[in-house]
Amino acid sequence: MRSTVVLGIESSCDETGAGLVSDGRLLGHAVASSMDEHARFGGVVPEIAARAHIHALRPVVRQALDDAGLRLSDVGAVAVTTGPGLPGALRVGVAGAKGLAYALGVPLYGVHHLAGHVAADTLEHGPLPDPCVVLVVSGGHTSLLLVRDLARDTITRLGDTLDDAAGECFDKVARVFGLPCPGGPAIDRAARSGSPHAVSFPRPLPGSYDFSFSGLKTAAARWAEGHAHRELPVADGAASLQEAVADVLTRKAVAACVEHGVDTLVIVGGVAANARVRSLAEERCRAAGVELRVPPTRLCTDNGAMIAAVGDLLVRAGAAPAPLDVSIDPSAPLEYAALHPAGAAARPIVPARRPTANPRRAGRTASVAPSGGAAKVTARSTPRSTAGPARSPSGGPGSGS
Repeated sequence: MRSTVVLGIESSCDETGAGLVSDGRLLGHAVASSMDEHARFGGVVPEIAARAHIHALRPVVRQALDDAGLRLSDVGAVAVTTGPGLPGALRVGVAGAKGLAYALGVPLYGVHHLAGHVAADTLEHGPLPDPCVVLVVSGGHTSLLLVRDLARDTITRLGDTLDDAAGECFDKVARVFGLPCPGGPAIDRAARSGSPHAVSFPRPLPGSYDFSFSGLKTAAARWAEGHAHRELPVADGAASLQEAVADVLTRKAVAACVEHGVDTLVIVGGVAANARVRSLAEERCRAAGVELRVPPTRLCTDNGAMIAAVGDLLVRAGAAPAPLDVSIDPSAPLEYAALHPAGAAARPIVPARRPTANPRRAGRTASVAPSGGAAKVTARSTPRSTAGPARSPSGGPGSGS
């Protein structure tokens, strides 16, 4: 029996992603970023992000299909991020996914954005061990999870950020330090020539699996203000901040593995691309006898492949598809990988013949399908993080989803 090809669509923040996965294997993916349009504002502007998704969605899906050597008719299921994220951005992705699923007559699956990040690792390292501890760390999220069967079981949250996420801390401090946007990668680069012990920044919430980076952000800002009339040693400040964040993240994550008797730690999200987070995690996991799994950088930041990976798991698990009126949940808590916010009386989208009774409606439906068009689409765009006007559900190296 032929394996189902799942098309995944991601549009929760400023990156439009499409990916194709079948039987756990990544066939192709593409991402378009609107970060350049947000940079002058110091963070993601929701309205700009939503408009960018409208222009990029069709070309991104087309490029992902071309990358995989497939046609649209080869798609057997569609998965899409339904939350959490920016409301306008999410609506664009969900509307496009609905149109594609309806036009193709295939099932549609709503996916929780953070579950997508968790599943991204399976595309590089294979099935997740049952159980495993997962650290999701990005521009808008910092969560410590106990994961069993991602497609079937409840996801147990061991700890969450109480205020600023790690990537958000990087972003905002980078602005104080005069570093460019996105701030996470800029902090990572600046830290290479600095001393991680130059500044004694606090380690928030010791003894708890919850996270808090607001105080650390403030401490860095006060330190910078103390250099108002002299040159700011940016490299030392960046290295010390990065060390504090990496220390907190990895210490709590490895402690959770030891306490729960789990042999595998998975770190995902944009901050998983940060060099110091990776190296310190490797060092501490080795000392504790814990296996460390981190996806490649191209799968750490937001992408459609990770959403397709969850959809593929749901299809193979025999999960029920989303109802026809599936909507979005911008602040959805993480409980299950599938996320289908919808009315109770909805009916599921199931494989059916392509509707053609209403030519005008059929024309509008067909217009959702990929075709040529001007958009900045890359196989993997430059990672980014966010700050300022909106918090991002994920981001780039050293920052974040």
